[in-house]
Amino acid sequence: MATPMSANSFIRALKDEGLTVVEVGDWRDHNRNSKGPWGPVRGVLIHHTVTKGTANTVKICRDGYSGLPGPLCHGVIAKDGKVHLVGYGRANHAGLGDPDVLRAVIAEKAPPGDNEATVDGNRHFYGFECENLGDGKDPWPAAQLLAIEKVCAAIDRVHGWSARSNIRHLDWQPGKVDPRGIDWPKMQAAIGKRLGDDKPTPPVTPPPPPKKPVVDLSQLVAAARSNPAAVGTPVTYSGVRTVEAALVDEGLLAKKYSDGHYGTVTKSAMSAWQERCGCSGRKPGQAADGIPGKTTLTRLGAKHGFTVVA
Repeated sequence: MATPMSANSFIRALKDEGLTVVEVGDWRDHNRNSKGPWGPVRGVLIHHTVTKGTANTVKICRDGYSGLPGPLCHGVIAKDGKVHLVGYGRANHAGLGDPDVLRAVIAEKAPPGDNEATVDGNRHFYGFECENLGDGKDPWPAAQLLAIEKVCAAIDRVHGWSARSNIRHLDWQPGKVDPRGIDWPKMQAAIGKRLGDDKPTPPVTPPPPPKKPVVDLSQLVAAARSNPAAVGTPVTYSGVRTVEAALVDEGLLAKKYSDGHYGTVTKSAMSAWQERCGCSGRKPGQAADGIPGKTTLTRLGAKHGFTVVA
């Protein structure tokens, strides 16, 4: 069982690894400890931000947004390799994840497929958001990749962990894809080499494909027609989050609006997707109106891993 480092030990470990660290405001005392426990810590979780611009990224990760207060991680790893510390303690970065994955991290084994979301990851993981659009096209500069390697090694070194204690958000939580574009087996090997592990890190066995989320078209349409007006309590439906995540990955919806509420912003993003597809998907030739249609929703699901049922 690993007790979290003190904030002073944390920043010292990062600097000792040769990292350039930027302290953002009262990061040592900026946390969500009032909402739940912090520790025991089990590993390091790496994300991408789906944002552009270091200053904007750091602000979002420190302050959070409506529905998800900051800090959204402990540190932001920028394109230039600098690590901006935005909080310390419990942070809103990991959410609920798979207990089998947590057991694998503790045992320092390759994580299995993530198909459950029942364990509080905010309690157990140091979290780092990496500045990247997450579209598979935005490059990962060498300085940034080296910083990720050093961050993981620094924390591993203090706790006596191996490279297996560092995982991706996609390993932890069903439906996540971040950090998209990083060769993770190569990264783990680099971390292991930096730690001086004698044993080569075995290749990661690809997990079985997770079960695809199912989106009920009729319920989604009902949410789309009622939520934008926001009269009374907005309609809640889990399929909204699935669709919003896909729209975020398409660059049509800001991550801060991926909140399960099919409001005007989500409706506008869906309209943009419909226009991108050349039709609304409900009736041929009908203008894109942001109300989900089977044709364009199925096309979005095929691209982002969810199934549509009428």
